[in-house]
Amino acid sequence: MPALKTIVIGCVDPRVDPNEVLRVRTGEVATIRNVGGRVTPELLMELGMLRRVTQAAGGDIGPGWEFIVLHHTDCGITKLTDRPELLSLYFGVEEKSLSVEAVSKPRAAVAQDVAILRDDARFTGVRVSGLVYDVSSGSVELVVAP
Repeated sequence: MPALKTIVIGCVDPRVDPNEVLRVRTGEVATIRNVGGRVTPELLMELGMLRRVTQAAGGDIGPGWEFIVLHHTDCGITKLTDRPELLSLYFGVEEKSLSVEAVSKPRAAVAQDVAILRDDARFTGVRVSGLVYDVSSGSVELVVAP
């Protein structure tokens, strides 16, 4: 288990190292990275598996834990807004339900992903927050407080 009982959800972009951005050391947080750092059906499945592994080890992911959604500026996924058929598959939603704003604007994307995690009954009691890292300035903005 990570020492800080924290799971960071971030993007695979090599410019954004979650440990460096959050100033944590190896072993303090667990990190899951995917394209865009997005909460997708596959990511939710992975979090569910992590919970099972934690339970098998005698713990649980619940109260006292935190999920941090970490998105960033200039993300490659924003270049796919003209491909709603691809994005709808990735997010597991119908094209008509796809919010282009929640793809093209990192603050809106963070808010959407935090809401999905907060609504997931498997993680009741887990604190969820959302950050945006500016790749140009190196600053981190708290978009959704825990």
